[in-house]
Amino acid sequence: MAKIRVKSNTGNLYFDFQYCKNRCREYTSLPDTKANRKKLEMIMERIQAEITLGAFQYGKYFPNSPMVQKLAEIEARQRPGYRETPLFKDFAKEWFSEMEPTWRKSTAETYWRYLKSRLIPHFGKMEVSQITKSDILKYRSNVAKQSDGKLKPKTINKFIKCLNMIMNEAADRFNFTPPHLNIKPLKEEKVHIDPFSIQEVNLILASVRPDWRDYLLVRFFTGMRTGEIDGLKWENVDFERREILVRETFSMGRWEYTKNDGSQREIEMSTLVFNCLKDRYKNRNKESDLVFYANNGSPVHTPNFLRRVWTPLLAYLKIKYRKPYQTRHTAATLWLAAGENPNWIAKQMGHSTTTMLFSVYARYVPNLTRKDGSAMERLLASNIDGFHGQGKKEDTEDTTITVSDEVDLNQAEAEESAFWDQFLNPGNPSHFGGTL
Repeated sequence: MAKIRVKSNTGNLYFDFQYCKNRCREYTSLPDTKANRKKLEMIMERIQAEITLGAFQYGKYFPNSPMVQKLAEIEARQRPGYRETPLFKDFAKEWFSEMEPTWRKSTAETYWRYLKSRLIPHFGKMEVSQITKSDILKYRSNVAKQSDGKLKPKTINKFIKCLNMIMNEAADRFNFTPPHLNIKPLKEEKVHIDPFSIQEVNLILASVRPDWRDYLLVRFFTGMRTGEIDGLKWENVDFERREILVRETFSMGRWEYTKNDGSQREIEMSTLVFNCLKDRYKNRNKESDLVFYANNGSPVHTPNFLRRVWTPLLAYLKIKYRKPYQTRHTAATLWLAAGENPNWIAKQMGHSTTTMLFSVYARYVPNLTRKDGSAMERLLASNIDGFHGQGKKEDTEDTTITVSDEVDLNQAEAEESAFWDQFLNPGNPSHFGGTL
């Protein structure tokens, strides 16, 4: 029987009633007074009437009650055709164990972190088939609000992507419609690259200590990722074909497969890189199969490199700080500056198509390749009467990336070698770098 009772330790009133064969207690902050008791009794009468008529909605009266979710599950089980499905926490762990062998170690660690700290604490006690689109949207909204801007939309989208993969598999196994369909990801901030200019590259290579110069030179002129160059072995440097074979990476203290299949590639060595590695091979440490290594013979330790070489070097040269990954973007923009074929550049970078090349480096393409509308200007000048003298566009000096007249990355091999000889013999006594 429904009653309004008093909680002994607080003296506040609470509802006590039966619904769906469950005893429900909902507490209030109202003290036990005649007026408050009368008010709650009137509400209790309405609740009883709606229960009798089958129109009662628990969440309407007690929206923050944990009973809302519990009763929703009970009501779902009473629907025709209901099929019991596992709890999210159990299915998620099973899914993870099945998928783990297909991922890189770092990928598996990332997904497990999302499950353990984000998804299981929220969805863990819900059956997978009972998770709704509304549940996912509310979760995403709460994460965004609770982070107070500290989590970027890209990061939150990664949580939801992990959840979506789990729900897709659950829907396939237990034959229900995935709840995340038609949920658009949060709008992410556009990533802007910040490559080094050729003058900055020259200054860095001329100033860094000699034992780190080769490492940076190869990074600047091959577009290799950090893990790829740190994991480069001599067996994957083909001097005969003048190629660097990207086959594995060293990241977070372990050897792994490359980022994806497309990252397995052959990078053509320019004369500058070829000569650099050829000289390094002659003077190599024969006890190590690594091209670049720390003083103890182990692969380059990125945190040490950042702390003791990269960061102080840029500060010393008064060059704007960028992460070492910008050396990869620098290589791409210099290739574009030289007018190299976009398909060739994409292959060098490990991209399957040129789509990313033009989306990421779009603003470096027009001026640097001199295809900024001047071709149309010439066509109009040749074929349209009265065109001359009416605002004809003049070629302007490129200011996006300044490449000096002497630096023509598209010139003949002999000229290229002669010019880049300044890098191989900088003649600058002010070298900078730390010991690892």
